[in-house]
Amino acid sequence: MKIPAVLAVTAILAGCASQPPERRVDASLFNDQWFAAPSERISAADVFAMSAEMREYLATEITPGMKERDVQKTLFDRLYAEGQLKLDYDATTTRNAAQAFAARSGNCLSLVLLTAALARELGLPVRFQMVYVDEAWSRRGGIEFSSDHVNVTLLAKTGIGTRSGLRGSDLTIDFMPPEDLASRRTRVLAGNTIVAMYMNNRAAESLGEPPFNRAYWWARAAIAEDPGYIPAYNTLGIVYKLHGDLREAQRVFEWILELESENTIAMGNLVMVYKALDMTADADALAARLEAIRPYPPFYYFDLGVEAMKQQDYLAARRLFTKHIQRDAFHDQSHYWLGLAYFQLGDVKRAEREIAIAIDASTTSADRELYTAELDRLRATRH
Repeated sequence: MKIPAVLAVTAILAGCASQPPERRVDASLFNDQWFAAPSERISAADVFAMSAEMREYLATEITPGMKERDVQKTLFDRLYAEGQLKLDYDATTTRNAAQAFAARSGNCLSLVLLTAALARELGLPVRFQMVYVDEAWSRRGGIEFSSDHVNVTLLAKTGIGTRSGLRGSDLTIDFMPPEDLASRRTRVLAGNTIVAMYMNNRAAESLGEPPFNRAYWWARAAIAEDPGYIPAYNTLGIVYKLHGDLREAQRVFEWILELESENTIAMGNLVMVYKALDMTADADALAARLEAIRPYPPFYYFDLGVEAMKQQDYLAARRLFTKHIQRDAFHDQSHYWLGLAYFQLGDVKRAEREIAIAIDASTTSADRELYTAELDRLRATRH
């Protein structure tokens, strides 16, 4: 097995989320002296903070004429059923509630934060949930990201507008099609875990910015907010690795594996750290263990498919991209490359279909523009 020569980050952009037996910060894992002081405010108070524009929206669009018993359904209808805000899904940046409102876009976590902030301002209780979906990976700048999915439920108040004080119906807001959620398992998340997820995403999104000061401080803040949120420790280890602090990265990844002995993301990262430290025997032993748990890395077939395209072996590329899609049905890049393979094989109709799927599955406006331009080019060849 070939260990991928990239680091893996867990983010909502977060794989294992088990809680350690003691939810206390291990301050020995931090090395503040190695990083310049943060140049921006990093505060949990900002995650759900209401802006003046959000309050004006509630005052003018939500609350007029709304009866107290209707608050839950009215907010749901205004935001999503009627689409007043016209929210757009965009995974480029994780925004806090106010930023998502201003931009009218965000990833699933950003839109959950926005919904929760508005609901709380109206006095409506909410519940956050992790939804266990099929493993999904993306790659940016040589770093692989494992994505989790979260949603938010607007809880019905008891004793208000219901007979005998019985509880009304809860309303779950999700940005995944309802039919995809029917049989999914969920786990309730605490509010501080949601905040830690946001901070960890901000850290992960800063990993391409040497000397990694922003990434360090956001990862540190995520751990401080929820010491049981393991993906934030993984991000911290990656920060150390990219910063050149290999021994400290080793310590963090080994610390994770003491808690979660089969955390494959930490294992893969630790293999690379061992190799960088010339700890060949340790790297080989851990790689063999990882292979037994996860025979093929997340992008195994995709990378082979890209290589086949370079070699102009389009039949092999078609087969390999198809195999990757069987593992990750909504990986937009696989559909895009599969479309290109079909085009090279002379099947323009299937090429167009695959690139259209890539457009629908894309999570950033830049990717959508790229795929749309390619689809237009393919369609032009038919005339």
